[in-house]
Amino acid sequence: MQWMTMFRKEIRENWQNKKWLWVPVVMIFLTIMDPLSYYYLPEIIELTGGVPEGTILEIPPLAPNEVVMMSLEQLNMFGVLIITLITMGTIAGERNSGITEIILVKPIKYDQYVTAKWFSFLLLIWLALFIGLLANWYYTNLLFGDLDFAIMLQVICLYGLWFTFVLTLSILYNTLFKSPGLVLASTIITIFGMSIINMIFGHKLTMFPNQLSNHIGEFLTTGEISNDLIGTSIILIVLILLLLYIATFIFKRKEFI
Repeated sequence: MQWMTMFRKEIRENWQNKKWLWVPVVMIFLTIMDPLSYYYLPEIIELTGGVPEGTILEIPPLAPNEVVMMSLEQLNMFGVLIITLITMGTIAGERNSGITEIILVKPIKYDQYVTAKWFSFLLLIWLALFIGLLANWYYTNLLFGDLDFAIMLQVICLYGLWFTFVLTLSILYNTLFKSPGLVLASTIITIFGMSIINMIFGHKLTMFPNQLSNHIGEFLTTGEISNDLIGTSIILIVLILLLLYIATFIFKRKEFI
C-alpha cells in the first residue's frame, strides 16, 4: 500500500505537469517527421521553388524496414534527450527542495520511493514509445508498403529496453546528485561515451547495448531474431536491474554529492 501510494502520487504529478500528454505527442512527431518529409520531399521542394521549372524529381522509394529504422535513429538522438529531461529532477529536485526528507519521515522505505518513481516513468515512456511507433507503422503502411503489425510490436518491445536503460541510468544519477543539471549532464555524457565505445569497438562488442538498433534493423530486414539481438537484450535487462539495485542502495546509504 505504501508503494501504491507513492506510485499514484507520481502518476498524478506527471498528469498535472501534462507529461502524459506532451511526451506521446513529441514521440509521434519524432517518429513520423522523417518518413513524411521524405515521401513529400518533391512537393516540398517544388513549393519552395528550389528547382528550375520543368525539372522532375524522382526520389528512390524506401522499404518499410528502412522507414522504421529512420524513425529509430530520431529516437536514438532526441528520444534519449526527452527521457533525460523529464526525469532529471524526479529525485534530485525533491532532495534539493527538501521534499524527500518530508516524505521519508513517513513509514516509506527507500526502495519503495525509488522504484515507484522509476515505474511511473516506465509506464509513461513505454506508452509514448508505443503510440509514437504505432503512428510510424500507420504511415509506413499507408505510404511505403505493408509491414506486419506483429513485427512492429516486437520492435517496440525490443527498443523499449533501450529507453528503459536510459531511464534507469537517469534514476541512478538522481540518487547520486542533488542538482538536476548534473543528472542531465551525467546521463548524456554516459550515453555519449557509450556511443564512442560502440563506434570504436562495435565490430568486436556485438552485444554492446548501443548495438541494439543495428540488430533491430537486421531483424526488420531478415524477419529473424539473431543471437546477437537476444544477447544484447539480455545484457540490457541485466544492466537495468543492476542499475536499479545500485540506485536503491545508494539512496539508502544517503551518500549524496
